[in-house]
Amino acid sequence: MMEPFLENSTPDRRSEWFVPQFGPLKFRIFVGLLFLPYTGMVLSFTIIGAMLAEPIYWDRVLAIVLIYFFGLGIAAHALDAIGGSGQKPWGRHFSKRMLWILAILSLIPAYGIGLYYIFTATPYLAVFAILEGFFLFAYNLEWFEGKFHTDVSFAFSWGVLPLLAGYVIQSNTLSFSAIVMAAAMGFFSYVEIKASRPYKKIKRAGNTQNQNLQLIYQKILKGISIGVIFLAFAMMLWRGGY
Repeated sequence: MMEPFLENSTPDRRSEWFVPQFGPLKFRIFVGLLFLPYTGMVLSFTIIGAMLAEPIYWDRVLAIVLIYFFGLGIAAHALDAIGGSGQKPWGRHFSKRMLWILAILSLIPAYGIGLYYIFTATPYLAVFAILEGFFLFAYNLEWFEGKFHTDVSFAFSWGVLPLLAGYVIQSNTLSFSAIVMAAAMGFFSYVEIKASRPYKKIKRAGNTQNQNLQLIYQKILKGISIGVIFLAFAMMLWRGGY
């Protein structure tokens, strides 16, 4: 039987709008762990960055999406469920050992794909591999007494950097337009995390008097995540000539 490692964990978030209400419990919890709408935002940032480049190499678009899916969607969220202070979103459903294995196994393909392109086409991608690797652990495990577990760090690491990485893997350089767009996506990420924190606090408290406020925050989170995903899709259609 799996050993619980969070003595003060709160009930998990199976009631979240992005968690399926069907299927086995383990399946639902794993999907919840991925935080798919917010992971989708970050993957969309990489696509938007790639769509700004000229020319576009579609294999590299897929590569950067896979890198961030493994690195953020799985590894970062697994590490977030392990370390630092505060209450964890999935309670006692994952052991610390299981989460470490999941994080490591996800980072292997993420860095494997990244290293392939670093050594064969876009060496400047290494800068982003190092920076994202640092924030992956420093933010989620709250290293350095949590100095990097801030809203600004979140916006920079999961908003600004993904867009620039998407551009760099295409061009091996930066442009002013990519930097401006990265700043815009950083602000979107900042709004997302600012709305997410009070939303989670209200939801944990279970105060029925704040249900309307909780619903407002939820609509903000849905609007930002779905809007960014549609923006990325529209830019792909545009660059594809549709």
